[in-house]
Amino acid sequence: MPSADLLSELRWRGLIHQCTDEAALAELLKTPQTFYIGFDPTATSLHVGGLMQLMMLRRFQQAGHRPIALVGGATGMIGDPSGKSEERNLQTDEQLEANVAGVAAQMRAFLDFDGPQAALLLNNYDWMKDFSYLQFLRDVGKYFPVGTMLGKDSVRSRLDGDSGLSYTEFSYMLLQAYDFVRLAKEYDCRIQGGGSDQWGNITAGIDLGRRMLGQPLVGLTAPLLLTSDGRKMGKTERGAIWLDPERTSPYAFYQYWRQVDDADVMRCIAYLTEIDREEYDALAAQTAEDPGRCAAQQRLAEWMTQFVHGDDGLNSALRASKMLFGGEIEALDDRELGEIFEDVPSSEVDRAALDGDGLWVVEAFQRAGLTSSNGDARRTIKEGGAYVNNRRVANANVRLTANDLASETMMVLRKGKRKYALLRFSQEP
Repeated sequence: MPSADLLSELRWRGLIHQCTDEAALAELLKTPQTFYIGFDPTATSLHVGGLMQLMMLRRFQQAGHRPIALVGGATGMIGDPSGKSEERNLQTDEQLEANVAGVAAQMRAFLDFDGPQAALLLNNYDWMKDFSYLQFLRDVGKYFPVGTMLGKDSVRSRLDGDSGLSYTEFSYMLLQAYDFVRLAKEYDCRIQGGGSDQWGNITAGIDLGRRMLGQPLVGLTAPLLLTSDGRKMGKTERGAIWLDPERTSPYAFYQYWRQVDDADVMRCIAYLTEIDREEYDALAAQTAEDPGRCAAQQRLAEWMTQFVHGDDGLNSALRASKMLFGGEIEALDDRELGEIFEDVPSSEVDRAALDGDGLWVVEAFQRAGLTSSNGDARRTIKEGGAYVNNRRVANANVRLTANDLASETMMVLRKGKRKYALLRFSQEP
């Protein structure tokens, strides 16, 4: 995409929430620029909210600009008060180091660090670690009017709330503002991006750049990833949707996007994917005409899963999804199987029942609660409606052994087309 088209691309996608000077930004983007977004390492993985910002860096890079992904090894020690109703718990040095390493590794998967506009991956701890407290107050703090800081929404909302704001968190704005000045000075970085909750911190950096460098800088924010009723996306009853497959499996990741509401799906496609305008409009039309088909959700889920987890991750997610509709169940571990059938009733059985001749299949269906009696189980099997791991049971004399487990400890039983149950086999203490 030519550089001149970047702003129009961001506009139709709805990715410009605020800009300190859109005319100045348009002028800057006529030539290659350096653009940065900061990421505080609050965990060893980013979640989908962080992916939205990574995609913004990626869009700038594809338009011919150089992105800087800044990991907040220093700012992460404090915690950003923006959008928070109470103070974060401070992380240990060991936690922070692990988080920085995990987040940095993920960033390398989404940005090009070798091309003509090679991305930079920086850590603000590298320049903050050498500051003494007095030196920072003298060299940086003197440029911050306290009245201006108190006027920022992120500060005022906390001061007006019950939890208040510590001096530690109050200082966060100074650190992020200095990041912008440092990057402007060393890398000629004139544009900072972020979520809309970062507006106060970004404008503080622009003001500091004017005072310390006499240089005009530009800030740009994107909307937060919210549902149509104002809730943060990327969260479920079981927690956040992470990019790390060990935290959120490709299957669970795929299913999250597959189940996005009609009111939210087109916005997710615009914000998070690289699907072009023509396909976007076609999906929007299909969703309006036939919402039950879920064409947009299907495309979103497949695009996102392949982008984050690759072809193997997508194939794994599709295979797991088919298991809910009768596909053969095999080669899964307990975690994967448990996620696929998390809403299915389960029963505990002593693993010793699988030893010797094994567990009579008729008894297995009763223990699982799928049949009410031996006769009911036999009748279900005779009529061809009994399945173990989605394989039809041939006759009522079958005995189930450890070879019939679908994972380390679990077996999936089904009666008819959709009535599932799990048997969990574990050693009794």
